[in-house]
Amino acid sequence: IVFWEPAFFGIKPALILKGGMIAMAQMGDPNASIPTPQPVHYREMFATRGGALGRTSLTFVSQMALDAGVAERYGLSKRIVAVKNCRSVTKAHMIHNAWQPSISVDPETYQVIADGQLLTCEPAKVLPMAQRYFLF
Repeated sequence: IVFWEPAFFGIKPALILKGGMIAMAQMGDPNASIPTPQPVHYREMFATRGGALGRTSLTFVSQMALDAGVAERYGLSKRIVAVKNCRSVTKAHMIHNAWQPSISVDPETYQVIADGQLLTCEPAKVLPMAQRYFLF
């Protein structure tokens, strides 16, 4: 589960949980004398250390590997799960992103055409999620 502050949604998570444990969080300087030092950086937390790593992760293998006892043979601490029906999943199964246009790019003019329609866009004047979001 990823927690976001609304102003930073999609670019800078506030907290990342794995299996109910904190995996990554933003922390400032550990030697700071105040509770909110800047800059803050992502640091690994409890879910990425020791036995918690295996308890908060899955390793996907084929059913054949699972039946052959791969986990025991290699001494894996992570839970092992067999993948199912992954070969039958296609782009059409994506609910909000199933469009597959026919795309061509003219090598001389670099014009991009999708399903016979020329795609154009003006250069951006403002980049809302650029450098300023990563200052702190």
